[in-house]
Amino acid sequence: MSSLCKDRPPVARTRTEAASALVPVPLRLFVPVLVSVLVPVLVMLVLGLWGLDRGGMWRDEAVTFEVAHRSVPQIWRLLHGVDAVHGLYYLVMHTVLSGWAVFARPGEVVLRLPSVLGAAATAGLVAALGVRLCRPRVGLWAGLLYAVTPLAGHYAQEGRSYALVSAGVAASTLLLVRAVRGGGWWRYGVVAGVTCVLHEFAVLALLAHACALALARVRGRVWRAWGCAVGGVALVLLPVVVVSQGQAAQVAWLGVPDLRAAGRLLEGFAGAPGLLLVPCLVLAGVGVRGGPRGELSLGRVALPLVAVPPVVLLTVSQVRPFYDERYVLYALAGMPLLVASGADRVAGAMRRLRAGGRTAPARAPLLGVLAIGLVLVSRLPVLEADRDADRRPDNLAAVSRVAGRVTRPGDPLLFLPAFGRRAALTYPEEFRRTRDVALSVPAPVDGSLYGREVGADELRRRLGRLDRVWVVAQTYALSPGWSSRSPVERLKRAVMDEEFEPRAEFVRKGSTLRLYVRRPWFQAGSEGPGRVRPSASAARRESSGTGARPSPGRSPVSRPVPPRPGSS
Repeated sequence: MSSLCKDRPPVARTRTEAASALVPVPLRLFVPVLVSVLVPVLVMLVLGLWGLDRGGMWRDEAVTFEVAHRSVPQIWRLLHGVDAVHGLYYLVMHTVLSGWAVFARPGEVVLRLPSVLGAAATAGLVAALGVRLCRPRVGLWAGLLYAVTPLAGHYAQEGRSYALVSAGVAASTLLLVRAVRGGGWWRYGVVAGVTCVLHEFAVLALLAHACALALARVRGRVWRAWGCAVGGVALVLLPVVVVSQGQAAQVAWLGVPDLRAAGRLLEGFAGAPGLLLVPCLVLAGVGVRGGPRGELSLGRVALPLVAVPPVVLLTVSQVRPFYDERYVLYALAGMPLLVASGADRVAGAMRRLRAGGRTAPARAPLLGVLAIGLVLVSRLPVLEADRDADRRPDNLAAVSRVAGRVTRPGDPLLFLPAFGRRAALTYPEEFRRTRDVALSVPAPVDGSLYGREVGADELRRRLGRLDRVWVVAQTYALSPGWSSRSPVERLKRAVMDEEFEPRAEFVRKGSTLRLYVRRPWFQAGSEGPGRVRPSASAARRESSGTGARPSPGRSPVSRPVPPRPGSS
């Protein structure tokens, strides 16, 4: 096992040696290996559970939470229209939340718990790869480096599939190493298939595995066995790909990534921004080393894993944007393996220079752990800040709490745009007293994420009968330059700007709750709102600018009631 780290020349393997490759570790190394794997798992668990209850879900987590509470037939219907790429994850979370509901009402902690467990499993699998491909101390260092990387900690606390996908890729990589050394291939195919169905971009990990096999120059029989396994994965994944291609508009918001995006990803993988990135990259470069022909050494496995998926996705996204760092989070596993291997190689060289080739002292693994502990201390401010709900794009709980506090029974409610309804779907108890003006068919019944709204003509009639309405808006949708392709969304904005005036506003992270009251010179109650002639004094005030209505999207600054408590 450790011969791969010492760069020994290739030697012929006897049948006994080939059979011994099936044994994960020699018995004399059982305790060091156990410690090397379990310690990173425990560290990742502690870091993942720390601050898990942030006090609110953001938009993507809200979708997971709401969809997972639907029945299986409702989820199946939804996947035919949107989010087919997350179908398996939604079914997993449906099982988790339904099972937890037997004991208590599941909340955001339960929603994120599978991701914490997935991240902990990934840390242990990274350690196991280091042990299998090099030695126990390299595995220990690699697993701990993964656990203390802020990027891994961030997605360990996300109610989405990315931490579980990372665990699946790490497990399939470990099974690939085992299969090449004489183990069965069916386990590799099963785990790889499930992982790719969990998120189809995990298929790029199979391309990284192919590069690893090419670097190792494995024999034809290995290629054939790997090809059969990948063929099975392709057959399972094909229906998901076909359906998700018809839903490509869901990622239309993605832009073409530039060099800055690649730089941010590199810093995230290394967990070391700025000048600290240089020593990490140097150690990673030192950790790239070969081995005997036909053997998957650490460098041959880790380098393609960390490089191939991001490079391919970044390149493809220059033509058709698909890139987001979370889609290649699983590639992070390769970086700590390379850094740990490089550190081990540097430590070995220094020892030989000082001691003339004597055996490494027993304190070397402990010194490495202490060094990683210092790295963790330096990253604690980043990890602590990441546990603040305001570090996410929005906080639906914050605006929902305000709505529950300031709305009255029967108050009409309008969402701008329609997907702002996710706040009410995620925290329905805060909106139970209100009535949704635009909703026609609820989301679970409609088989959509946010429900079906009435047409523009019907919505105009409904709004025409109102004297006041609360609007839950994405903050950007209230800006003067905002527009939408949807005629219903354009109507919402036009009616609010022309026929109503804002009286109160509560701004929370990413969302705005605003009370609109009908202008005095607009009548309510007819089929369509009609303008009445203002009095002469009102006309003079309007012409002089005193009574002019606010410009579209403008937030009133001075208004007597109510104040804006705690706007952020």
